[in-house]
Amino acid sequence: MNDKYSPAKCAQYGRRLAARLCDQHFGAQPTATLDGPALLSFTPVRQLNLLVLRQLLTQWQAEAARLRSPYFDFDAAPVQASLAQLMNTLSRHIRLDRAALEPLLAQAIAGALGLATAPATAAQHLLFSGPEPIASASLRDNLRYIDLDKELYQGFVDNLPATTEGFSAEFLSHRFELYHAANYRAHDAVQRFVETLSTLLPLTTADLLEDGPVATLPAAAIAMAKPVNPSLTASEAPAAPPMAAPPITRPPVQSVTLPLEPNVPLYEKLKASQGDAQPLAETLRAHAAPARPAEHTAPKVETLRAAISINQRFSFINELFNGENMEYHAAVQHLDALATAEQARAYLMDELAQRYDWTRKEEHVGKLLKLIERKFA
Repeated sequence: MNDKYSPAKCAQYGRRLAARLCDQHFGAQPTATLDGPALLSFTPVRQLNLLVLRQLLTQWQAEAARLRSPYFDFDAAPVQASLAQLMNTLSRHIRLDRAALEPLLAQAIAGALGLATAPATAAQHLLFSGPEPIASASLRDNLRYIDLDKELYQGFVDNLPATTEGFSAEFLSHRFELYHAANYRAHDAVQRFVETLSTLLPLTTADLLEDGPVATLPAAAIAMAKPVNPSLTASEAPAAPPMAAPPITRPPVQSVTLPLEPNVPLYEKLKASQGDAQPLAETLRAHAAPARPAEHTAPKVETLRAAISINQRFSFINELFNGENMEYHAAVQHLDALATAEQARAYLMDELAQRYDWTRKEEHVGKLLKLIERKFA
């Protein structure tokens, strides 16, 4: 693996993709905030969500370390226990608006690209950071935040010698370089991960090379990008469709901004890709039951969470959220927090339907839409 990738270009792409994802989420609701469950499913690439959470943890640890005073014993066991309890409580009350989330997301994208393009450097940052000596338990704890090509890092930790004294960062770095040199051919994740990210914002491995210009892709190529199935890991995500257009020769440039795809509603994308096929919204209307007299209208519900029956919940989780329980609860919690039926329908049809590919799930989407109508009746 002799290719040299540019951290600056990884960071540049991270900023573009973060801005695009935030535009898609906050465009219709600029004052919205995300809690912990919503953050875990904010992007369809689990590695990005995990690295955002890790940054929050690092920020809190840095803030807790500054809680020192010559008048109080912060190292006392009861104080340490209280600080740990405070941290656990705060972890259940995460609240991020766009201004707070976007820079964290940009760093997470750049960091995830670093995991693929520079594993040794990424290992030093994600696994070997912290006070020395570094215990095996600490290394395994840090593995929680690695999803991309996790087998490589898991195998490295599993093959460390048994010791109760811990390791120095220098020892771990040197040993990882040797381990990676012997195993990288079976764990070369660059192409797979680039293809995964390209479904969100076009990207090629050449765009990240130190000696290669950032390619400018036509808008038509961007429109071909399809959403990633959130139930797949980064290494299992489907490859982006091959480009049929012939290569375009351009003079070298130092920095060219990749065009962003406008926020096109899902039904417009379906219409473009399926020809004369009806958009999802029209298909739902066709399958909807005829309107009933006002006296027989279903009663208003206060919250979707309370209105959805157990059977419906299992059905929605399995059919609409690919079996992901936390992502279902995060979506319902967000829907309950919206102020109008129009906002709820827009979130359902323009974001959730696109993220989870509901093009053939009209029956289940229709049931969820009816519950939304009851909530805002």
